[in-house]
Amino acid sequence: MTRTAPPDVPPIQDTVVHIAAAGLACTAGKRVVLRDVDFAVRRGEMLALVGANGSGKSTLLRALAGIRRPAAGEVLLDDAPLRRLSARRRARAVALVGQEEAPPADLIVGEMVALGRTPHRPPWAGGDAAERAAVLAALDQVGLGYAVDHPVEQLSGGERRRALLARGLAQQSPLLLLDEPTNHLDLRHQLGLLRTVRGLGNTVVVAIHDLDLAATFCDRIAVLHNGTLLTIGTPEEALTPAVIHDAFGVLATPVTHPITGRAHLLFSADETEPHP
Repeated sequence: MTRTAPPDVPPIQDTVVHIAAAGLACTAGKRVVLRDVDFAVRRGEMLALVGANGSGKSTLLRALAGIRRPAAGEVLLDDAPLRRLSARRRARAVALVGQEEAPPADLIVGEMVALGRTPHRPPWAGGDAAERAAVLAALDQVGLGYAVDHPVEQLSGGERRRALLARGLAQQSPLLLLDEPTNHLDLRHQLGLLRTVRGLGNTVVVAIHDLDLAATFCDRIAVLHNGTLLTIGTPEEALTPAVIHDAFGVLATPVTHPITGRAHLLFSADETEPHP
C-alpha cells in the first residue's frame, strides 16, 4: 500500500517526542478498557487511532488529554508527567475536541469558539480584539467565517462539528487531540478539514473510522484491538490485510488508483466470521 502525502504538506522530520503513553491502563468500574499501551508521538506528527467500536480510542484520547486518569502507567508530555500540570497549563498545551460534544445551543458561534481562549485569559477577564481575531481565524480555517454571529442552534450537524474544531483551533495548543472529527461531514468537508488539520504543523492525534482517510493524511497509524495496541507504524506497515482482519474481522484487498497511483483498500465480509 503506497501512501502519497497531501499536496504542499512536507513529511514529518522532527524526531523529538511530544507526547507518550507508558504502560497506560484505564478502567471503567471493574472493566479494563485499555491495558499495557505504549507509544510515542513525535512533535509535528499526525497519528491516527483506528479500531473497531469499543476498542478504546476515545478512552485513550481522554487519557492523553489528562481528563481520564489512568489506572496504571503514565502520560508524558515533553518527557514530564502530564498529571503534574495545572488544568490551565494543561489546556494551553493540549486541546481535545470530543466526539460526543454538543456546543451550547444558546450561544452564538463566535461566543462558543471563544471558549477555546479561556486558558489564555487572566482571571475574570473578558474578550478583547486579539481574542476576536483568533476566533475569526479559527472559523475561517474550518470554512465557517460566515457564521460567527449566527446562533449555534441554527447550525447543521456538520457545521457544529466544524465549529467545535474551530474552538479547539482557537485554543492554540501545540497538541491537538481529535475524536472522530469527520463525523456528520460530507466528503468535501471531510477532505478539507483533514487537509486543514494536517497543514497546521501541530502534533495531532486523531481517532478516525475511515482507514483510507487515515492512510492519506496521517504519518503513522496505531491500531487498537480489545483494549490493547495491536500495532503502530506507517500506513503501509499498520494497515496490512492481516492486521485489518484481526482488528475488524473483514477482508481487505489493496488496489491501485488508475489516476493517482495511490493504493486504496477494498473491503469485503469474511463469511467465516460469525455475524453480529
